[in-house]
Amino acid sequence: MLGAGLIKIRGDQCWRDLTCMNYHYETQPIPNPMSYYMHQSPEFFHKFETLSNHFIELIVPFTLFLTRRIVMIGGSLQILFQVVLIISGNLSFLNWLTILPSLACFDDQSLSWMFSNGKDSVKHQVVNIEMTRRVKKPQPNVGNYMRNVFNISLGILIVYLSIPVVQNLFSSRQAMNSSFDPLRLVNTYGAFGSVTKKRTEVIFQGTMSKDPMSPSAIWEEYEFKCKPGNVTRTPCVISPYHYRLDWLLWFVPFHKSFEYNPWIVHLVVKLLANDEDTLSLIQYNPFIHQPPRFIRIENYRYIFTKIGSPEAKSGAWWKRKHTGSYLQPLSFESVRDFMKNMQWEMPKVGKNKKTGKI
Repeated sequence: MLGAGLIKIRGDQCWRDLTCMNYHYETQPIPNPMSYYMHQSPEFFHKFETLSNHFIELIVPFTLFLTRRIVMIGGSLQILFQVVLIISGNLSFLNWLTILPSLACFDDQSLSWMFSNGKDSVKHQVVNIEMTRRVKKPQPNVGNYMRNVFNISLGILIVYLSIPVVQNLFSSRQAMNSSFDPLRLVNTYGAFGSVTKKRTEVIFQGTMSKDPMSPSAIWEEYEFKCKPGNVTRTPCVISPYHYRLDWLLWFVPFHKSFEYNPWIVHLVVKLLANDEDTLSLIQYNPFIHQPPRFIRIENYRYIFTKIGSPEAKSGAWWKRKHTGSYLQPLSFESVRDFMKNMQWEMPKVGKNKKTGKI
């Protein structure tokens, strides 16, 4: 948590200006319906959210070193923070996993009300304490010594391996997500060190036209399972599940050339072949009966519609505007050399199980 907070303060100016939350809900990898409504919040509320984020990530971690009551308060704040993140977006299983260490902030006594009657719980605690006092301490033996030596050795190893992690936290060139030893026992973490201000989506389109450059060519869009595409489709809720392909496509527009993401050409080739395994990763294939002749990828700028606006009343969650081409039309034949250079195997155009057609 501390690493995530420090990377924000050192990273994007909007975290210091308290304006990052003006953009986050709209530009995060996979928004959900609540993201749409939280994005519409007034400016002062977004500033409060940003300040709250800094408090949770930069101040609350230090409560773990204080008194029992403050430790539990700190753990409660950490869990509440993760629940808010779960509600406001699809950040896969990350937030659910982050809740688990926070559970260690609560001892058995503080959680006993969840499992038994309060009075009975107190009686059991008194009995247990009395029995513990009466039990004689076990005599030291070789096994106990070996266990103590192992525990102390492991502790010293972790402290030693953690030195570069702590140094990274204090460094002005803090690495956001890195591992510092071959065993990957200790790592540094950070998230959203910078926040995207504009949302650009790559939209896959296919055509059966023999001439993809012809104005008369009809282009039909592929729809992925969760990433924004059709502006009237309700944003999905998948957390803690994770659609990795949709997530990766969020990163693609960050680079203007496909050369930074050669795997996307591989994806296009798979779609040109109507590859069944690949089609299982998307929501809608407009070419189920016959593979398209060409596929291209276009860039679109997406923004949330305003609540109460004509677009929103018509059922649109997004507005979009075409901003250019990301990948020129490709045919199955035109990518053979590229696939060969990348040492990728060309997929075979087979039968579609649903239609039985080639």
